Amino acid sequence: MEKLQHSFTSILNLLKIRLFRVLLFLILGLVMFLSMYSNVKPEKLNLTLFSIADQTIRSPITVEDKVNTEKKKQDAIDQVQDVYTVKKEYTQNQVDLITSIFDTITEVHEEVNEEITQKTDEGEGEGPSSPEEVMSEKLTRVKEKLTEGVTDEVSDQSFISMINASNGDLSIAKDLTVTAVNNVMSNRIPADGVENAKKRVEEELKYTSLNSGLKKAVIELGRFAVIQNEFYDPKATEDLRQQAGDGVEPVKILEGQIIVSEGQLISRDVYHKLELAGLLDNENSLRPFVGLAMFIFIIIGTLLFIFDEMNTAENKHKQLLIFSLIFVTALLIMKLLSLFTEYELSEIGYVFPAAMGPMLIKILINERLAIFQAVILGISGSIMFNQGITGTLNVMVAIYIIASGLAGVLYLRQQNQRSKILQAGVFVSLVNLFIIIALVLLRNSQYTGLEYGINLLVAFLSGISSAVLTIGLLPFFEAGFGVLSTMKLIELSSPNHPLLRKILTEAPGTYHHSVMVANLAESACEAIGANGLLARVGCYYHDIGKTKRPQFFIENQMNIENPHDKLPPLTSKNIIIAHAIDGAEMLRKNKIPKEIVDIAEQHHGTTLLKFFYHKAKQNGDDVKEADFRYPGPKAKTKETAVIGIADSVEAAVRSMSNPTHEQIESLVKSIIADRLQDGQLSDCDITLKELNIVGESFCETLKGIFHSRIEYPEMNKQKVNKT
Repeated sequence: MEKLQHSFTSILNLLKIRLFRVLLFLILGLVMFLSMYSNVKPEKLNLTLFSIADQTIRSPITVEDKVNTEKKKQDAIDQVQDVYTVKKEYTQNQVDLITSIFDTITEVHEEVNEEITQKTDEGEGEGPSSPEEVMSEKLTRVKEKLTEGVTDEVSDQSFISMINASNGDLSIAKDLTVTAVNNVMSNRIPADGVENAKKRVEEELKYTSLNSGLKKAVIELGRFAVIQNEFYDPKATEDLRQQAGDGVEPVKILEGQIIVSEGQLISRDVYHKLELAGLLDNENSLRPFVGLAMFIFIIIGTLLFIFDEMNTAENKHKQLLIFSLIFVTALLIMKLLSLFTEYELSEIGYVFPAAMGPMLIKILINERLAIFQAVILGISGSIMFNQGITGTLNVMVAIYIIASGLAGVLYLRQQNQRSKILQAGVFVSLVNLFIIIALVLLRNSQYTGLEYGINLLVAFLSGISSAVLTIGLLPFFEAGFGVLSTMKLIELSSPNHPLLRKILTEAPGTYHHSVMVANLAESACEAIGANGLLARVGCYYHDIGKTKRPQFFIENQMNIENPHDKLPPLTSKNIIIAHAIDGAEMLRKNKIPKEIVDIAEQHHGTTLLKFFYHKAKQNGDDVKEADFRYPGPKAKTKETAVIGIADSVEAAVRSMSNPTHEQIESLVKSIIADRLQDGQLSDCDITLKELNIVGESFCETLKGIFHSRIEYPEMNKQKVNKT
């Protein structure tokens, strides 16, 4: 284990150099690329046209078949018939034309008759004109009032028949003709149906009660009035064809779709589909690799950003290496399991211990990175467990892995004991099962009882294996990197720990003092956002050096004489100062984490032993202030600074007799001010605002501890009055 720790230490030293950090990110990206290379590599098949397929081939992608789409659109367009529009206004026009012809004949008939009557009454001429002349005059006037189009199509005989008809017969003829023309023209009359329409008019007028001459005239007039009213509409036709073409769904080859089955002939159509899917042509073979590289670049870039946001360089490098090792380990396990997809074990992805990596990161680093690892493992799993279809994504496995990882992280959020990891595994198993059932229901799949049983088994295996691997790998990371995890802190805080038992049995006063300081420091650290648990455990061990000479420290001097009364101040100083140095050595010897050792070594900083310094001055010794100061170093972290102040505060308050709230507040403020003025807090990043919060926290905690012993001035006055 020491060799392993030495190796990790060497790597951490290298990571302090920017070049090696970049190299680590490149290695991490390369491992990801190589692990997913085969899953995105397009499958190339040596197939020829009209050969027999020796295996069933599925499409690795969804792609549009543009040729067949255009063909389908053209077929839809070709099926659209020409649009013909009926000109309804033509019916009214022709009815109006017939009406006008009859009205013209009636009008001319009345005009000529009136002129003849007028000439007769006035005695002009030799008498009435002959009937032939009258008819000729009427015919001429009718033709003059009508258009050439009418006079050219309607014969003179028809006009004569209508002119010779009585007003009653002419009115009947008009109504019959208008009705017949309106009836026929109300229907569609295409260009090739005009003659049939004319015949229908003729049939309607043939069986009327009109005399033969007038009947022939109205038939001719009706045939003349019937014209084409249905015409080709190019715009409407084009719009309909456009709609038909736009309504055609694109022809697509779907991802996972069987293009050709084993033993099937590779026809031209099949060959075309294979080509579209990229299974024959190497032209697009680089695209999946570029996509994978971009995906990895995003992950590495995000990881780089997260670690750049971290505070201390030492922890940053250590945590980066831990994260990388855990991620690579999970990735290799995932790759190993993905190899079984070739044996049609499509559910093998659910066996992957998805919660292992996130739980280790949660315990060893922090929750933020644990969630990030769960997400990138889920995305990586969607590529690796693609059910043998290269280039596809298994979204169900991605959801499963992410949910499983998050379940482990969330369960350990408030459960920091090592014994809780196995419980977390059981919880993850339940979440896994719930997620699998939810995904099955979402797909509307019909599973048998056996299949549900298999799902239950793989969900259980994934959760339990995650817990077992976490428990198994955790000691290697803690020992190899000297990681002080929350679980490690809780183990160190156990009263059964040999060093704590040593303090309790050999220096019980120091043990009690350490517990009191721990109560003060933990609350204060939590109030300013520092690690309260680290502060508590550090307090338990900070004075372990006193066990070497317990009787020389006042808290252990129960019913014995103070040995310092008989010792020179310089000797007493050396004994007192030695407890910090001795404590650090004892902790290192027992392989206690460095953070605890630093607290024991730094909690006094370079403070002055004022009592023995002034005692030496009173004795007339020629001493310097520097000779009576602790060797340091000064506090480097907020936790150590708070513990140092809490140590002084607890000792000072304990020496007071029945302290009041005001006395406690004054004492706390003076000790903090003294530390500031003495420069003991100059090496850590604690702020004045945080120190104010620390002071308030100390006061609140001490008031709770000493409330039963506090006697207020009012109470003392009452006692005096009674006496």
